[in-house]
Amino acid sequence: MSEVQAVVFDCDGVLVNCGSSWQMIHNHFGTENYAMLEKFLNKEITDDEFMANDVGMWLKLQPEIHLDEIMRCFSGVKLMPGARAVIEELQNRGIYVAIVSSGVARFIGTIAHMLKVDDWAANDFSWDKDGYLLGAAPSKVDSHDKGLMIAKLAKINGFDTTKIWSIGDSSTDLSMKIPGSHFIGFNPARERAKDAFITAGVPIIEGNNLTQIWSTIFDENFPDTIN
Repeated sequence: MSEVQAVVFDCDGVLVNCGSSWQMIHNHFGTENYAMLEKFLNKEITDDEFMANDVGMWLKLQPEIHLDEIMRCFSGVKLMPGARAVIEELQNRGIYVAIVSSGVARFIGTIAHMLKVDDWAANDFSWDKDGYLLGAAPSKVDSHDKGLMIAKLAKINGFDTTKIWSIGDSSTDLSMKIPGSHFIGFNPARERAKDAFITAGVPIIEGNNLTQIWSTIFDENFPDTIN
């Protein structure tokens, strides 16, 4: 079994069963951003422009939006099957676990706290002192270059990049794969993602149970399934 020092997860669609925490807010307000999403995926606009457009739509519909209402948008979202068990087993083996997501930070932070990961990063909103939404905060995670965060994590912790694995469900998540590291395409969110994973030649997990990544990383069955 090759040594593994760190496993880094995307969150939406990987650790939780919602494809996009941003889309959950759109669902709440009855808005849609498909045209801008296509531009974003094609790298025609930045994360900051994409987020500003989304938040602008919500504030136009409802000028006062409290943090509590945003958090209610995520009610009913569940952990992906196997997520808690996989992270617990990774940490039992002394492996560093992190989340790098371009999702909504208040939601991602809740998941990070629930799963007790070692570190996490996501994109946030700006709020006033009373907890009302002001706009999008400057992005911390570049969706098209998540590798910046992986490289930073490796440098800070002294990890060998060949001993880092990243797990994502979208084509942009492939940017988590920095030189020498490994990537698993998990339960691809769109055909675009699956096609990108195939082109990149990375392992692909079609199911939604996170324990399925185990045999790819460790060349053994997940402990609960060992006879």
